[in-house]
Amino acid sequence: MPEIPLTEETLTVAALSEAELLARIFPRLEMAGTHGSATLLGPGDDAAIIAAPDGRTVISIDTQVQDQDFRLQWPNGYRTTGFDVGWKAAAQNLSDINAMGGVATSLVVSLTLPPDTPVSWVADLADGLTAGIRELGATDCSVAGGDLGRGREISVTVAVLGSLAGGNAVLRSGARAGDVVALAGTVGRAAAGLALLEAEAAVQSLAPAQWALVEVQCRPRPPLSAGPLARSAGATAMLDISDGLVRDGGRLAAASGVVLDLDPAALKPLAEALRPASDLLRADPMAWVLGGGEDHGLLATFPAGVQLPAGFTAIGSVQAPEGSSHPGVTIAGHAVGTGGWDHFAD
Repeated sequence: MPEIPLTEETLTVAALSEAELLARIFPRLEMAGTHGSATLLGPGDDAAIIAAPDGRTVISIDTQVQDQDFRLQWPNGYRTTGFDVGWKAAAQNLSDINAMGGVATSLVVSLTLPPDTPVSWVADLADGLTAGIRELGATDCSVAGGDLGRGREISVTVAVLGSLAGGNAVLRSGARAGDVVALAGTVGRAAAGLALLEAEAAVQSLAPAQWALVEVQCRPRPPLSAGPLARSAGATAMLDISDGLVRDGGRLAAASGVVLDLDPAALKPLAEALRPASDLLRADPMAWVLGGGEDHGLLATFPAGVQLPAGFTAIGSVQAPEGSSHPGVTIAGHAVGTGGWDHFAD
């Protein structure tokens, strides 16, 4: 049998040295135009050098692991691209800096790759990473370096650095009774998209409104301008919704020692937006609103009477725990189950 010639489609990382693979990745990182002013020394040395003008650095880290956080092949036939994984790696990390009221300045990336990973898939990942940085609006952020390794499954770890530009971070612990609970971005759409990916309905048969929900799961769009705006407007507490509105809201409530009471009327439009998936799958859209993560919207609290910044919608109020009640999330005064995602319990 004649040998199959190596092309960009058939070439795997096992056929290249580490230096050769990096030589294919670096230009894709540089061509995106994401050269942040905080990166004083980028890829090429043992470590990057990042400026911290006000003497502080905001830092977060997140990992995506094949078959845990994404699948290369979904039941409905969709194949996860490297671009999807790169975009999502950028989005979920940039959102963490946003949730502190900061602005991302630099990323470092660690890739673990099986030998049979197509080089084209890795190149697409670099393209997705830089496209996510640029298109989501992190205009002063750059990829400062990273690491390559070999393993049994694909694993992508990104650490992000950010700046508060001399201001104070918005923590989870500052919410006070009487505050307004507000949301920027979306909730439930990524969960609806995940349900469609795991369904038997072929990806080719999805209507545009259903496909739009799949795209939120594969390429989320956190509202990166909302974090600094919320900080400037006096937000008392804030966090990124990555594991579900109720679960993450419960974390903010616990840190602040309060109850977040959500308004069912404000939640209803969020559920109605998920009808294209819920009608097809015969599911309850409110379950996705309350328990679905990975949209990477922002949940924040603001003092009563403060004009909410652009992009935020009021969805409830902050209450003090009464009697034997504990900090947590309620809807119209009634307790709700936690739902959401837990890496070890689910």
